Amino acid sequence: MKSFIHDDFILNNEAGRLLYHQFAKDLPIIDYHCHLNPEEIAEDKQFKNITQVWLEGDHYKWRAMRNIGIAEKYITGDADDYEKFKAWAKTVPYCLGNPLYHWTHLELKRVFDVDLLLNEETCQEIWEICNTKLQSPDFSAQKLIEKFKVKMIGTTDDPVDDLLFHKELKEKLPNTKVLASFRPDLFLKISAPTFTQVVENLSKKVDREITSFEEFLAGLKQRVSYFHELGCRISDHGFEYLPYEDCTKEEAEDIFSFRYSGKMITAHEENKFMTYMMLFLGKLYHSHDWVMQLHIGAVRDNNLRMLERIGPNTGYDSINDFELAKPLNSLLGKLDQHNQLPKTILYSLNPAHNEVIATAAGNFQGEGIKGKIQFGSGWWFNDQKDGMIRQLKDLANFGILGTFVGMLTDSRSFLSYTRHEYFRRILCDLIGSWAEKGEVPYDLNLLGKLVEDICYYNARDYFKLHEK
Repeated sequence: MKSFIHDDFILNNEAGRLLYHQFAKDLPIIDYHCHLNPEEIAEDKQFKNITQVWLEGDHYKWRAMRNIGIAEKYITGDADDYEKFKAWAKTVPYCLGNPLYHWTHLELKRVFDVDLLLNEETCQEIWEICNTKLQSPDFSAQKLIEKFKVKMIGTTDDPVDDLLFHKELKEKLPNTKVLASFRPDLFLKISAPTFTQVVENLSKKVDREITSFEEFLAGLKQRVSYFHELGCRISDHGFEYLPYEDCTKEEAEDIFSFRYSGKMITAHEENKFMTYMMLFLGKLYHSHDWVMQLHIGAVRDNNLRMLERIGPNTGYDSINDFELAKPLNSLLGKLDQHNQLPKTILYSLNPAHNEVIATAAGNFQGEGIKGKIQFGSGWWFNDQKDGMIRQLKDLANFGILGTFVGMLTDSRSFLSYTRHEYFRRILCDLIGSWAEKGEVPYDLNLLGKLVEDICYYNARDYFKLHEK
């Protein structure tokens, strides 16, 4: 059976169809947050088969496969690549109603021009078609980036990374900026067993011994400067919940010293330390004119048996529930008090926090900065049609939709750029439905500009990509 992906996929009204095809479809992509490996981009990796480019590292697909009882051998285990692909093909028909069904067939259609539904019967044929095309130089990592007209890629990078591949990519991909993002989570999680090792790694990188809190802060400051020199303009933080406990520098220093000596600290002390560090880093980002991203609300690695068996970040994560309004407003407000709040994008994994985030963002918008504080796109479990629509509507109701910086892939796959198309279709269908119902003017120039800004121009300006 042929695929259901056609020119007007998800576009259910005439205004939406016009908006997509005339304004959104051909715009370049700014993918300002993802988890692509910069080494694979720099070496222009050629993938041996579709399993390698499509299934490795994709915990969305892994979760789906586990849901129908696929043995772990065929997911993260030692089965061969065709057996793993066949296991995914068996899973796909069960995914009706899940965004994976849409993403799968969008990627097959847009990347490989495969117009078949993936299932056990078509598995062999699709495997052969895709693998034949993957051998062509036109399907290397860099060629895929060029194919989708990607103007900027924001990778996710440890503060002690040398960024050697980012240096190489300045020359190898002249039409695409591959920029690092500073991700210092490990330096804030002071109760983690690995914290002292993290400090030692920082010490080696800055080429001096770190034994005090002041030296620790100086080391991080040095790494921010290093990242900045190589083009980094974005930081990223992941929080299970957002802490906020007032903390003096003296208190933070005592907590650091106590923990660095090998002793355990309380959850309250960790919250105080993390708060102090976020205020320190936020001011530092502001001084460099960076964008700060806060990803809030993932409870990770919940299956302890599988954590021990196959390790972290393998698809056993959930949405968290917690109080967000007070700590979020306190953090942003403390930074804003002396005009040291950087441009910030706020993502919540719990959609119940949408309205909290949208209203908090409105408290701290800055003079001369369009959409300084952003309510970020539907993230992770919300990265699906209903989640995107809910985020767009909540932003429109409680904030200003016209300043939104739009979509990102948050992906480890070079095939995931079709998620931008998915988002653009959903956006145009929503705005088109408003026009069809008379809730906004049926003015394609007015609505088209809104679409173009959200899909491309707002992000271009927000991240200053048009500036040299």
